[in-house]
Amino acid sequence: MSTLQTIHDVPVLLCPTEGEVIKGEREALDLIGNAGYQGARWVVVPVERFDEGFFQLGTRVAGDIVQKFVQYGLGLVVLGDVSRHTADSSSLRDFVRECNRGSQTWFVADADELGERLKG
Repeated sequence: MSTLQTIHDVPVLLCPTEGEVIKGEREALDLIGNAGYQGARWVVVPVERFDEGFFQLGTRVAGDIVQKFVQYGLGLVVLGDVSRHTADSSSLRDFVRECNRGSQTWFVADADELGERLKG
């Protein structure tokens, strides 16, 4: 069950590690709907919840999911270690770096890094 927390005055929906695998837009829309209902501005999803296709940019899964979050004005945080995925893909490394430069989608290692980012 996802829980709403406020971190540095920002309402954040924290998804548990266990739960439905996020394979595409349908699962993203479920998260977006839940977040909107609870009043969250960010949705934090553990890396383990994403289907492998998310980390293979050629599948366009990551782009489709990120785009849904953008359309609905919600931030997406991928929480955890993505190094096993980025080690094999320079394009994924670039994608993660670009996302982390922005204010819409972040890849963070842990809750401490998330807290720092949310401080503003």
